[in-house]
Amino acid sequence: MELPKKKREFQNVLDQKVLVGLAGYRDQKRLPVGYASYLNNAPVSDRFYDDNIWLGIDFTDSYLSTKKQDYLTKAKEVWAFVMSGEDDLIGGGIYWCEQKKESKNACSNAPASVFALKMYEATKDNHYLEEGRRLYHWTKEKLEDPNDGLFWDNMSLNGHIDKAKYSYNSGQMLQAAALLYRLTQEKQYLMDAQKLGEACYSYFFQDVTGQEFKLLKNSNLWFHAVMMRGFISLFEQDHNPKYLAVFANNLQYAWNHMRDEKGLFYTDWTLKDRKETKGLLDQCAFVEMYARLAKLGY
Repeated sequence: MELPKKKREFQNVLDQKVLVGLAGYRDQKRLPVGYASYLNNAPVSDRFYDDNIWLGIDFTDSYLSTKKQDYLTKAKEVWAFVMSGEDDLIGGGIYWCEQKKESKNACSNAPASVFALKMYEATKDNHYLEEGRRLYHWTKEKLEDPNDGLFWDNMSLNGHIDKAKYSYNSGQMLQAAALLYRLTQEKQYLMDAQKLGEACYSYFFQDVTGQEFKLLKNSNLWFHAVMMRGFISLFEQDHNPKYLAVFANNLQYAWNHMRDEKGLFYTDWTLKDRKETKGLLDQCAFVEMYARLAKLGY
């Protein structure tokens, strides 16, 4: 399949720069092969299952976009590493870190469900569909707050639950539910996604005096970008523009009020704490959110 010219240019950047750099983190000394926290020429570092899952999702998305077999091969390699992080303790679930097997986390299990469902799209292998379903239900059973439907952060092996709530955890369960509905047409998953979407909107956005729309609460900007992925997947199923319109308003607000003289973004939605230092992950989170909304015509 021949890609449009601009798309080929981006794929060349991916192949010749991004993946070349990423290869320096691919650890073949420990099996199964996985990506480490630091470069291979640095001292041996921890390998995190969630970090690998995000890479696996990106490899799978790249394959779905280009049909380049190498991306799918890499995604399958990552999947094998991720699955090595699950055991039967506390009823299953994937650990957070290979070297610190102390807790099963929403940030490893919810996106693993998304990863599996995308792998099903890429391969049509029912094994991935069932794994995505299984991981979704494990996370829902173990980490869902029954009071508001949002998701706690992790469960330790002694059964203690860390009840912190982060937007990317609930956002990935939102995306998993929407994907499960799209792939199975089972109505319960759409109902789950719609309920969770409203819960995320109520919790991670806030009313601010003088604003006609809710502003995002201060948090990790990349977490919010990942949450947006869930809202987009929901929109693709129910076509309700409510939540994406609020994201669009927030991003217009950020463009008008949250940039410094160099055009870089502050991270404080209240405008009260304008730190001079800027983090690359925060800037990239804004780029992702603008790009995803632009693709949808916002």
